[in-house]
Amino acid sequence: MKILVIIPCYNEEASIERVVKNLKEKAPFADYLIINDCSTDSTESILKANGMNYINNPVNLGIGGGVQAGYLYAKQNGYDIAVQMDGDGQHDPAYLSDVCRPVISGEMDMAIGSRFITKEGFQSSFMRRLGINIISLLIKILTGKKVYDVTSGYRACNRQLIEFFANDYADDYPEPEAIVSCILNGYTVGEVPVVMVERQGGVSSIRSLKSAYYMIKVCLALVVDRISTKRKAGK
Repeated sequence: MKILVIIPCYNEEASIERVVKNLKEKAPFADYLIINDCSTDSTESILKANGMNYINNPVNLGIGGGVQAGYLYAKQNGYDIAVQMDGDGQHDPAYLSDVCRPVISGEMDMAIGSRFITKEGFQSSFMRRLGINIISLLIKILTGKKVYDVTSGYRACNRQLIEFFANDYADDYPEPEAIVSCILNGYTVGEVPVVMVERQGGVSSIRSLKSAYYMIKVCLALVVDRISTKRKAGK
């Protein structure tokens, strides 16, 4: 099967070279594409100097727009599976086969690499985990499906979801919204245990007071998504 690893990237000069090196060493069976989202540091120079596979967004689209660009590329080039992987070094490509396996077998349409099943490795801060648990509970209420690591950006999708996300993908912080969208549209979502590490460089887009803002914004967006889907279904 043709597998594409989509790596959204914004100001990851400290980690992106290591990320690609690890991916080539541990998952040589997969292609990759870096989506450089108008980085303002030396990220693009590093990508160019090392001959990496990348595209530049013409304007900063945020993580949602960056990931959607990757899905569009996967659709246009006939990939069977697309895997999202962060550019900050948190996601170990040694688990790529594990994340893809239930998608390849047809057990899942989306398989999420979850750090909260075996609870090994980096578990994030207390406040981040609290927010994740609240969003997880809301997703259970809205969809009936329990997903633990709702903000994990390490996930594999089949060809049907590649098509779906190429046409419609959430903006801003899209991981929880993508889960809800999948479930409400009849796709099967599950989790696979992985071990993550702390980011290897750069700065998280969700920090300090932004964590509370993120949680409130995502919760409101999920409720709106649920209402919108219900209305469409009633037409």
